[in-house]
Parts: sequence; C-alpha cells; structure tokens
Amino acid sequence: MLRSHERRAGKILIGMRSKISNLVLRITSWVLYKLLPCFMSGVAAHPAQVDMIKRAIEKHPDVPLIFLPLHRSHLDYIMVSFILLNNDIKCPLVAGGDNLRIPVFGSILRYDGAFFIKRKIDPLTGKKDHVYRAILHTYLQKCLTAGHNVEFFIEGGRTRTGKPCMPKSGILSVIVDAFNDKSIADALIVPVSINYEKLVDGNFVREQLGQKKIPESFASAASAIMKVLKARYGLMRIDFNEPFSLSELIKSLRKSDTAHNYTPEMRRLQHKPSSSSLFGTDVVQEEQDQRQLIDNIARHVVYDSARATSVMTTNALAFLLLNRFRDGAPLSILVEALDELRAVLNGVRDLGFTGSSEDVIRYAADLLGPGLVTKESRNGQLFVKPVVMIPNVIELSYYSNCLIPHFALESIVVTCAGLLKREAERNSSTDRHDHADEVTVGRRALLAACMEFAELLMYEFILCKPCQKLETVLENTLQELCLREILSQPEQELTEDQVMARKLAHNLECDGLDVDDDELDDYFDDQHNSTNGGGGGRLYRAVDDDVTRIHFPAETHCNRLVLESVLAPFTNTYSAVASSLHQLLDGNAMVESEFIRLCIKEISTRVELGDCKYGESISTDTVRNCLKVFEKRSYIETTNNSGVRLVSLQPPFDTMAELQTIVQQVHTFVPV
Repeated sequence: MLRSHERRAGKILIGMRSKISNLVLRITSWVLYKLLPCFMSGVAAHPAQVDMIKRAIEKHPDVPLIFLPLHRSHLDYIMVSFILLNNDIKCPLVAGGDNLRIPVFGSILRYDGAFFIKRKIDPLTGKKDHVYRAILHTYLQKCLTAGHNVEFFIEGGRTRTGKPCMPKSGILSVIVDAFNDKSIADALIVPVSINYEKLVDGNFVREQLGQKKIPESFASAASAIMKVLKARYGLMRIDFNEPFSLSELIKSLRKSDTAHNYTPEMRRLQHKPSSSSLFGTDVVQEEQDQRQLIDNIARHVVYDSARATSVMTTNALAFLLLNRFRDGAPLSILVEALDELRAVLNGVRDLGFTGSSEDVIRYAADLLGPGLVTKESRNGQLFVKPVVMIPNVIELSYYSNCLIPHFALESIVVTCAGLLKREAERNSSTDRHDHADEVTVGRRALLAACMEFAELLMYEFILCKPCQKLETVLENTLQELCLREILSQPEQELTEDQVMARKLAHNLECDGLDVDDDELDDYFDDQHNSTNGGGGGRLYRAVDDDVTRIHFPAETHCNRLVLESVLAPFTNTYSAVASSLHQLLDGNAMVESEFIRLCIKEISTRVELGDCKYGESISTDTVRNCLKVFEKRSYIETTNNSGVRLVSLQPPFDTMAELQTIVQQVHTFVPV
C-alpha cells in the first residue's frame, strides 16, 4: 500500500511541476509582442503601478510576491508574466487547471512557469485525496522557500458572468500555512485586476444556458488561436494593486473584533470534534478560526481587485443599454447618459478610456458588433439599440456586469425602498394617485430590509471588506443616495447630549441589551440640567432612526428605476428557482444538474411569456448561487450518492405551505 502511494505521488509531482525557463519566457514574450497587434489595439499597465511593485521588492528583497488576479481569459495565464518580464521583475510560477495540460500548448505553459493542479482535488465521492493534497502543499511550500514568486487565480476558474466570483481559498491556505510554520518570514500579496474591451475567449453563453462545457484540446486551441488572429478585441488593461504584507494583514485581522462582521461565507466544519479528547473542541475552534482568517483574506483580495478593475468602453455602453435604454436611444441621449456615468465614476473607479463620449459610444458599438448592439438611422440621427433576444443578451450582460458590483449597494437600498413604498401604498387608505409623493418609508425598516436582501445575495457579491460592518456600509450608502437626492431624509435637531444618548443606546443594542432611547435622553437631560442650570446644549444636525422617514423625490424617479434594474436579473432568477422547489415535494430527491436545467427552463418560460423582461436572468451560475443560499438556510439539502449530487427539501420546508412562504419572501425583492 505504501509503495503504491509512493508511485502515485511521483506521478502526481511529475504531472504537476513547473519547468520555468527564462529562454522560453523570452521567446514567448517575443512571439506575443509580434502577435498581440494582430488582434488587440494595446495592452495597458500603469507605469506607476509597476514602479510600486519594484519599490516593494527593493524594500523586501527576500519576500516572495503572491500575484492574485481576477480570472477572465486563458490569456491571463501569460499576460501578467509578459508585463513583469518586460519590466525586469521576476516572473511567477502560475497555477493552472490540468484541463490546460494539452499537447504542445501545455508544454509551452509549463516552461513559461505554469504548474498544473486538478480542478477538483477530491474525488466525486467526497473522500479527501490526502496524497494529492500533501503533494500540492509540499510543492508550493518548497517553491516559496526557494524564493519563487507565485501567481494563482483567487476565484478558481474564469468568471462566466463578468462579475467577480466568490474566492476559493485552497492555495491561499497553503501560503498562510507556510507563513504560520515559519517556512517563509512573510509574503507580499498583490491583487491584480484584468479587463478586456472584448473577451478573447469568445463567450460563455452555452454554459449559462445549462449546456456542458466543451473540454480543451489541441485542435480546439489551435482553431481558437486562428480565429482570434482574424478578429479585433480592442484594449486589454492590467492593474496591479498596492502590495500588502501577509503578516501585517493577519495581525490586523486577528486584532480586529470580527464578532459583528458580515461574513456569510463562513464555512462550517465538516466534522465534529472528538468527544474522546479533552482538546477536541479547542482544536476544532482553532481550525475554524484559521479557515475564517483565510476566507477573510481571500474576500479582501477579491473586493479590492473588483474595485480596482478598470471600466472599459464596452462595459460602460453595455451597462447603459441594459439598465437604462433597453429599447435603444438616439446617440445624443446616450452621450448625455455616458457623461453622467463618467461623472459618477470619476475618482471612484478608473476608466480605461478617454476622449469624447460620442467617440467612445461609436467605438464600443463597433467593437461589440451587430450581434450585440445594432445601429440604424432614425430621423437623421444615429439610433443605438441592444440586442435583447436570447442568447445575445446573455453575452452582452457579461460586459455590463463588470459595473454591477459598483452599484450593488445602491441597488439594494433603492430596491428595498421601493418595495417598502409599494407596501405602504397598499396599506394606505388614501388616494395614491393624488398623494403618491407623500408616501414615505421608515429609515430603520429600510435598513433592516436591506440587510435581508444583502443576505439573499451573499454568494453573488462581496459588498464590503471583512473588517467592515455591512450595516454601517448600508447606512453610508443610504446617506450618499440622499446627498445625491435619489432619496431624501429630513434632518432633526438634537442636542449634543441627545446625540450621545443615541450613540450609547446603539452601542448597547449591539451588545444585546434592550435600551430605551427616551430613558437615556431623560438621564442626559437631568445630568445636563444639573451642570448647566437647565440651559440647552449645542445643537447637532442628526437623524433619529425612530422617527426619520425616507422620501422619494419625483425629480429622480428615473434614477431609482435604473438602480432597481441593476439587480433585477438576479432577483428574477432567484424567484424562478424558489418557484421550482415544488418539483422536490413528496420526498422527490433530484440530481442537481437536472434540477438546475428545470430552473433554467422555468426562467426561459418566464422570459418568453413576458413575465420576466431580463433574458440575462438565464444563468446557471446565478441558479447555483441561489441553491447555495437555500442550502445555507436549510431549505434544501445536497447529498452525494455514489458520486452523484442530489438535491432534496429539508423539513419543515417540505410542504407546499412552507414553499409558498419561501417563494413570497424571495419574490418580494423583484422590482415591479
């Protein structure tokens, strides 16, 4: 048995290892230098960012760099090395999926620094492959101690939707383990953002429609290269974020109080502590803390990378067309809208383009092509319209989704404000046609609804850093929307003592204590009167959560509709998945892939009937994320039966009455 494992370990190591060669790297770089102009207008990396990495290397010469790019294209594998090599920075070893270990191209990648790992480390039966894990762990640690830089994709695979995926922490855990056991003194984490005006890999429409992915082969790779060389893909942008010390980040995260942080991806331990050991509980708690620490680091990297991703011309145009002008718009109107979008993003997101908005729109429409964006002349003016039929709109949404993380928080707040407003209108006995503008919603109720909506989308977006509280971030978003007059809230004059009372009450509530604000106000009033002879304190402009009402300015009604539409495709998908749960009644366990196909069919039917106007709601990735939420909430259970994943309802949610409640809860967040 031992000899068998030894032989297998040797084969695994030979198949995994990198054979990085400076000669092959330089040859590949020269070939790329000649070929890139054939299909791309340029590859842009900010010189100041490259200099920042060089300074970090000079400051920490013996510390390995860990490059963590967001993954969009197979071209990502070599483009980071291409930039680093041409700036005299040591190229990293790059983790690649073993699906790329194909004849010729796999060997080239291996000599360019790639080492290949299995896409699924453990067998389908759910048993851990301890031999493979040990080889991967040891190989990476040896590479780090030998002074190699490392690059791997924190999301695992390429994004199929255009927005960042939830992080996979497997390889990152090896880096952290190497630091914890003193194999390396430290590591510099470098988040990397990569974006394309037009994706070189084509599109992921087949997979989003529920069809199987076509495996990579020599023939398919050669054919794809020939096709790429005959097309235009515009500009590629690579952004290197500021390197940060792993040791300092770990120290900071361990010091910070994360008891109230929003960390929905906290992984549950898959085993119970041994009852025969006095140290069982401590060991399990330590393992859980370690997993949470690694997950927080991974989420921090994805959040930073998403915020640093440059907005390309095609992203801006697709976002405007799908969220504001689904029926199309004259060029002059689009120009005004793009000017507004650029103003909103100015100073917050880096724009990967310059020049007049009219030129940008014309250029982006040409690059996307008539399959995604049509142009025609109407009344002597250019009219631009998105192609919203399936499957074209799914591909167009890929480019639009790059901007969705930026507007996700605002969309959550506006969507929840809208649903509470509709609920208030239904409950109101007044004539809503005459007094629609008088309908308001409570600030505290709004923030509570926002928290509920955010939890529903826990596997779609990373809405804040692990060191931040989501509740605070939502409050800040609401305040920002009010400053821009998309929503509005009146200010109430409070004395300094009353402000202190409310702050104290809020802090005590966070600690689980029930405190009445009025009692605290009376206490502070008594204290103030006894020390100041009853005079009034200095006035503050503040907000009282108990009485503050959120208003809906009529002038910005269209802005609210646009923000509601940002997350509408996701909520429509979630609603369809919830409605499909009835297929699992009467103890009917179903193969997960088959259930996903039923969900896709349900969404497609709604789109065809006009019940859902968002064709991009047809997305297997979104369906899978929804199922993860339902599993976390114990609505469903996913089991493994001889390598086949089965989905079934869990009690007490295995009745029609309970399912209707779930459907209603989810459908609440679908904009009308």
